[in-house]
Amino acid sequence: MRVMIIVKASTSSEAGEMPNEQLLTDMGNFNETLVKAGIMRAGDGLKPSSEGVRVHFSGSDRTVMNGPFAETKELIAGYWLWDVNSMEEAIQWVKRCPNPMMEDSDIEIRPVFEAEDFGEEYTPELREKGDQMRTDVAVQQAMVQPYLFFGGRCEEALEFYRSAVGAHVLMKMRFSESPDRVPEGMLQKGFEEKIMHASITIGRQTIMASDGCNDQSKFDGFRLALSVATEAAADRVFDALADGGKIDMPLGKTFWSPRYGMVTDRFGIGWMVMVPGEASC
Repeated sequence: MRVMIIVKASTSSEAGEMPNEQLLTDMGNFNETLVKAGIMRAGDGLKPSSEGVRVHFSGSDRTVMNGPFAETKELIAGYWLWDVNSMEEAIQWVKRCPNPMMEDSDIEIRPVFEAEDFGEEYTPELREKGDQMRTDVAVQQAMVQPYLFFGGRCEEALEFYRSAVGAHVLMKMRFSESPDRVPEGMLQKGFEEKIMHASITIGRQTIMASDGCNDQSKFDGFRLALSVATEAAADRVFDALADGGKIDMPLGKTFWSPRYGMVTDRFGIGWMVMVPGEASC
């Protein structure tokens, strides 16, 4: 079942008082525990009602009212959306939560309506429309990530990108470590200890990588666009990527960027390194 965990506002939250470092640390650790337990779907803190507005509905009329709003105890300062097995499980998790305020505070647990709660009023047509809407939202929130196959040189590539562009390896699994047995004849001989799957971050982007099942790899028809904040940073990563590779277009000024160039690294991956230009109307 899905539940919304509502953190009620307090005098300090409505006054805009920020939590101290200890509370931020404690809440961060609690959120990490929720994520690892697989129950957290969303969650955020809300700014004071003085920065919000209300829209009042009366027939066809709409009236906008600026905050702050009275009755602090009825306001919301933050929320989570959890997926739990029962209300009792939700209660036990809330009991583990650090006090979210400097003073006494309250957290409310409210079940989220599910389709079956609406009974016969929720017709097959409405159900289909709701399912389609949820599918549309899921597609809108989809992520596209590059998946690179290095033909037996993945380990070398990960180390190169760590040094060249500050890549951080999130995980790495070899074919010999796979929980499922690799099908007979799928791997080229000698690939048993090659990397089946790896995940790395470069800046804020996650990239997946593998050795693939054989030594055949071809990077063609695409480039990775790497944007950095300064020209000095562009020079550094461009030179690092060009080490052992080839420069396709030297770094220089273009009409869309003060610093832009193209390089193909030693593994055959093409890069476009750039400093973003100023936005124009």
